[in-house]
Amino acid sequence: MPLALLALAIGAFGIGTTEFVVMGLLPDIAGDFGVSVPTAGFLVTGYALGVMLGAPLMTVLGTRISRRRMLMLLMVLFVAGNLLSALAPSFGLMVAGRVVASLAHGAFFGIGSVVAAELVAPEKKAGAISMMFTGLTVANVVGVPLGTLVGQHAGWRVTFLIVAALGVVGLAGIAKLVPDVPKPAGVRLRHEVAAFGNVQVLLAMAMTVLGFGGVFAAVTYIAPMMTRVAGYAESSVTWLLVLFGLGMVVGNLVGGRFADRRLMPMLYTALGGLAVVLALFTVGAHDKTASAVAVFLIGALGFATVPPLQKRVLDHAHGAPTLASAVNIGAFNAGNALSAWLGGLVISAGAGYTAPNRVGAALAAAALVLAVVSALIERRPAGRGPGARPAAEDHPATAQDPAAGRRDRAPARAAG
Repeated sequence: MPLALLALAIGAFGIGTTEFVVMGLLPDIAGDFGVSVPTAGFLVTGYALGVMLGAPLMTVLGTRISRRRMLMLLMVLFVAGNLLSALAPSFGLMVAGRVVASLAHGAFFGIGSVVAAELVAPEKKAGAISMMFTGLTVANVVGVPLGTLVGQHAGWRVTFLIVAALGVVGLAGIAKLVPDVPKPAGVRLRHEVAAFGNVQVLLAMAMTVLGFGGVFAAVTYIAPMMTRVAGYAESSVTWLLVLFGLGMVVGNLVGGRFADRRLMPMLYTALGGLAVVLALFTVGAHDKTASAVAVFLIGALGFATVPPLQKRVLDHAHGAPTLASAVNIGAFNAGNALSAWLGGLVISAGAGYTAPNRVGAALAAAALVLAVVSALIERRPAGRGPGARPAAEDHPATAQDPAAGRRDRAPARAAG
């Protein structure tokens, strides 16, 4: 794997840390600004909304510049947002800093996925994407616990200053290691938007929302579930979240490795396994050992879907995948928001703290159904899968130069 992937992973590590570390620092931040903890929760909500809105917005704004330059600008935005959060004199400016940093999130992972896939041979694309996302998963194992510890002892502002410094390191790495590959000739915004007319792209995004929604239906309410049902002490929640993070790391790497070989079977296995584990967790949550195993497996199976789903979007978006890739990152956050809301509804209805697991199982099962539907559509004679030859109108460069299309197809025939 090229060193450029390391630079992307460092940026992903910083982004993953700043996204989740604020959850463990909410009481400290609320106390410093004199607001309630629920009000401080706007720091989480504002970030999630910023990711969903920023993914398409920032990608569209960057359509006229090279991907490396856009990645660098996104890291500058990320650093600026975290510096504003660290130095904010008021809670309003703290929220603004979080939103500014979040605007870089979706576009960075979206564009970064495209760049990572272009850096390696076609049969290694999913693995390259998973290497970049490793930075995000490792952030949950190392960055978030350490950032929380630093914030609790040295002050939460120090944590955000360190995260900003990580952004500077990522920026330098991208500038030094990522090649300045020009965008494909002839690709315009209308080509990027046209990718959303492909039913397979839309199905992949729906699978992203439902599949990851299944993960966060359980994880959002992991603290009360573990303390009030499983019987863990409150101090144990931190290492349980680390266990979840370890599962994310393992699942991401395994998903990337096997998605390059058998993408759809990998999706079937991960989504089906996730639905089963979440369903069993409804009963197993009453046992400490079973709960710990379930937390690890939810992280592993959930993140095993990330590289194959991201690669599937890239494959079916053909010659203009950047916007679709970025919007798919926003779909992960949409799944988080949907599942947290549904989980809260069933708890409020008196179904108990294990009820979100049933919600998660249903969401994961629905994603599995969509995966089967997607495969059936692809097998039709008129289906257009990753191996199908894209039409001229789907690939702007080929449309302008038919000879280029012949040149592009020749290696594929030889490889087959």
